[in-house]
Amino acid sequence: MAQVLGVVDIVWRGRNIPVEKGAKAKIGGMQNVVVTYGRKAGRAEEFVASEIEAVTALEKGQRYGNLWDTGEGELQAVCDTGQTFVWNDAFLTERPDITGGEGGKITLKWGGGEPEEILA
Repeated sequence: MAQVLGVVDIVWRGRNIPVEKGAKAKIGGMQNVVVTYGRKAGRAEEFVASEIEAVTALEKGQRYGNLWDTGEGELQAVCDTGQTFVWNDAFLTERPDITGGEGGKITLKWGGGEPEEILA
């Protein structure tokens, strides 16, 4: 039986961010879009940005500011199946809310360009 993806670890600016199950990534890059003309359809290429989302928790003694700022940095999504996606140009896209009563959940959302994929 083949192993499939189970755990994704997030490393933001060299620091491991523990995240809940269910982290997701839309891998950016070139894609086709439909172009209609007359009674025909063709295709054109366009670039789409990467979108990465993960949920972490606010721990006792942790500073909110250590998770959020407007600058760019390196983001890694390390998969337990051997793939690592690396964005050198990642940035947080939204100021995260803190949800009380559920462990201080914080949803982190990053944007970036096309990642480099590394296989272990």
